[in-house]
Amino acid sequence: MHSLKLVIADDEPLARERLRTLLAGDAGVEVVAEAGDGSEALEACARHQPHAVLLDIAMPGMDGLEVARRLAGSDPATAVVFCTAYDEHALSAFEAAAIDYLVKPVRPERLAAALERVRAFLAGRGNAVPAQRRTQLCARLRGSLRVIPLEDVRYLQAEEKYVVVHHARGQDLIEESLKSLEEEFGDLFVRIHRNCLVARRELSELRRGPDGHVQALLRSGGPALEVSRRCVPVLRQALQQP
Repeated sequence: MHSLKLVIADDEPLARERLRTLLAGDAGVEVVAEAGDGSEALEACARHQPHAVLLDIAMPGMDGLEVARRLAGSDPATAVVFCTAYDEHALSAFEAAAIDYLVKPVRPERLAAALERVRAFLAGRGNAVPAQRRTQLCARLRGSLRVIPLEDVRYLQAEEKYVVVHHARGQDLIEESLKSLEEEFGDLFVRIHRNCLVARRELSELRRGPDGHVQALLRSGGPALEVSRRCVPVLRQALQQP
């Protein structure tokens, strides 16, 4: 592919400038336009037909979610990467046809990873935008939301109608079922018990406790987790894989 053509859409000039600065070191990227609101973003996309738009959500007039919905039907498709703060619209952003979701202040490595996802999407795109798997979970916190990157999640534990997400910065509750999370992220997590999924990269070893029950130890430390007998064979196999 030639240069990746991007539009930056954000109502804050400083936010647009930061993204431009982060992109300046990437010779494979060309910023073809900037926009300060949703209408300008759509006009810029129609005029320049960029490969992707780095899109804020909270903007005056037409917000980023509405822009994403309209772009989802464009041909050729324009990939959407949300770049926004934690806000009440985060869950809706996940439901939009977006390639990735970056939280301000945007980290250089996360932006680079998002652009790689855009390139992968463009390399295999058809006429429609395919459903993109989430790269993060979202927890509600007293009216606001916390985004938890999947790469930070150590294990997921069912607790009544919630799932407790144990991650690098602590733990949070999410309103999702363990079964649906296993179906969506089965390549990243392995079941060790009817109420627990562990990140495959976190699984360090299995040991038998004083009571005879098998326990799983995690690379990041923390408490040993109980393993059900029927899960042991699958876990032994997972530990043998490189």
